[in-house]
This record gives sequence, structure tokens and C-alpha cells, in this order.
Amino acid sequence: MEYIPNLKKKYQEEIISSLKEKFNYSSVMQVPRLKKIVINQGVGQATADKKLIDNGMNEITSIAGQKSIERLSSKDISNFKLRKKVPIGVKVTLRRDRMYEFLDRLISVALPRIRDFKGVGNKLDGRGNYTIGITEQIIFPEIDIDKINKIMGLEITFVTSARTDEEGFALMKEFGIPFRNIKNN
Repeated sequence: MEYIPNLKKKYQEEIISSLKEKFNYSSVMQVPRLKKIVINQGVGQATADKKLIDNGMNEITSIAGQKSIERLSSKDISNFKLRKKVPIGVKVTLRRDRMYEFLDRLISVALPRIRDFKGVGNKLDGRGNYTIGITEQIIFPEIDIDKINKIMGLEITFVTSARTDEEGFALMKEFGIPFRNIKNN
């Protein structure tokens, strides 16, 4: 029997029917789905210290379970001592089973390790996509705290097929992302 990630199974068995009922879709194909998860880390200080990019790549690779790539600058900015085509960031794009596995680890292990955690913000981008900013990479158990040179932040973007923020928010909530409770005035 083939292995299916828990959240993928939950999506197929529960979330599709729940969202289809909630938004009155006529077809299962209209139900929003998670297309990909992009993990991005900007390493601005890499212009001065090249080892930061290598450290960032190793950390993001271990967090995601997939090899990360360097992001190069697109233009020269003299105020930031930045040249064109210099590595200034690290990113990895997760799809299919790896995406569901990462989301499961993020929700059940990493987010609860944040100090004074009260939930994540609930602002989407207008097209049903959602981005979480994480201030410290040490919340992930894959990172060995003793081997870290510098505490860095990262962004995790969830790209969905939802057409509106309401649909995207409902999809993220069904997956179990712990949104902050904001009371309506």
C-alpha cells in the first residue's frame, strides 16, 4: 500500500466536501486546493559575508527536506553595497507530498514552539494566498541550535487555487493553521 500524507488524506476525505458544502460549488474541481508552499529567506548581510548564504541554504534544505536554491539580486543598489547577480537569499518550492508533510510539521511541531504563541495573522493577499513571517528559524526541530551562527527569519507562502481571500482563508483554516482570534468591533 502506498503512503499518503495525513493532511493530503484529510483534504481528500474531509476538506473537499466541507468547502464544497460551505461555498455551494457544483463541482469538486471548483474547490480551492493548495498548489505549492514556498519557503524564502532573505540574507541581506550576505554581501559582506558569503558563508551566510551557505548556512542559509543548509538550514532551509534541512527544514524543507528538499534542496534549496540561491536567489540573486536583480539590480545594483549602491546604498546597500549591492551588485547585480550577487546571492542575497535562499528559497525552496514544495509541491505534492513534500508540501503536505511540511505543512503537517509546521502546524503540529514548529508553530507551537514559538514563544508566547497566540496564533498567526489572518491577512491574505487578495487572491487567496497566505504568507507567514517567522522571526527565528530555530522553531524547527531540524535546526541544531548549537550549530547556528546567526538567528534569521524566513517567510512561508501558501499558494492556493482560491479566487478570493474568503475561500483561501477557509481552506487554510480547514488544514488547521492556528489563526489569531480577532474580535469584530
